[in-house]
Amino acid sequence: MTDFFFEIPGNPVPDNASGGYIRTPDGFRLRYACFAPDGGASRGTVVILTGRNECIEKYFETIRDLASKGLGSAVMDWRGQGASDRLIRDPMRGHVVSFDDYVTDLVQFFTGIVERDCPGPYFILAHSTGSLIALMASASLAGKVRRMVLVAPFLGARGLPLSTKNIKRLMNLFYWVGIRRLYAYGGRRPPGPPLFSTNKLTTDEARFQRNTLLYQTHPGLALGGPTVSWVRAAAIAAEKVQDPAFVAGFRIPSLFISAGADEVVSTQAIEDYAQRLKTASLVTIDGARHEILQEADLYREQLLAAFNAFVPGSGVEPADAAAVRPAADTQRRA
Repeated sequence: MTDFFFEIPGNPVPDNASGGYIRTPDGFRLRYACFAPDGGASRGTVVILTGRNECIEKYFETIRDLASKGLGSAVMDWRGQGASDRLIRDPMRGHVVSFDDYVTDLVQFFTGIVERDCPGPYFILAHSTGSLIALMASASLAGKVRRMVLVAPFLGARGLPLSTKNIKRLMNLFYWVGIRRLYAYGGRRPPGPPLFSTNKLTTDEARFQRNTLLYQTHPGLALGGPTVSWVRAAAIAAEKVQDPAFVAGFRIPSLFISAGADEVVSTQAIEDYAQRLKTASLVTIDGARHEILQEADLYREQLLAAFNAFVPGSGVEPADAAAVRPAADTQRRA
């Protein structure tokens, strides 16, 4: 299926790939892909939930890592990004009306594709806004997903002068005066490649340049900044999952992984939230930036070790789980 994926040198399509499109009830076409594990018995399927301005191809390396452990993968491009349909005329504007739309799309993908085509048990590996969507969808996925690993979830922004509540108030004002599709910040992507020296996402220059080449070669996969509507929807979603009733009803065993040097989302907000959930554990990886799965091996391998220790779902950690703790600033609760 090489005509379905967007390849670049150094980022080949993983083996055992298949894919297609699903049509949402409101008429948008979403691209998805499934990857069977390497030879041998399957341990299950990991549903990968990408962050804002990410696409299937950005996770090829992670998909190969999972396949080597006997795990298949299933991933889709969210509505409005990657190679899925864009929602408004300007394809560069990251736009959504409500994160509930993402939840509906995820449930449709899970029930219509993952459960039909991919062997269980099922796990979720999510990043940033993908982690927030996983939390919002948890009531629908309980009893289907065995465990979730939520990396750098978007529960609060880092370094902004306003709280999430006040950001929502400001975006509500802009939204209701009719400028909901304007950029909230960021604007269009600049024509040239971004500089590694000023990036806040990773300390790994090789992986940064790989991802930069992907979007430079295939600019239709990329986004600019988010719209007023997107930021408003994200703030509403972040408030929803922190409601006491939501916290009390959360049931899926989950591992939160925060980045100690995150300059995009609030590490403190993640750590505080994980402590509130009865079924959550927490690992903080000191020195890592926001995109830990795109980070240097020093940090990325800590995440993968924590994931491999957590995903069996038996309730008993493997013996190698202890290796995670000395390498990371780790907090766990029973």
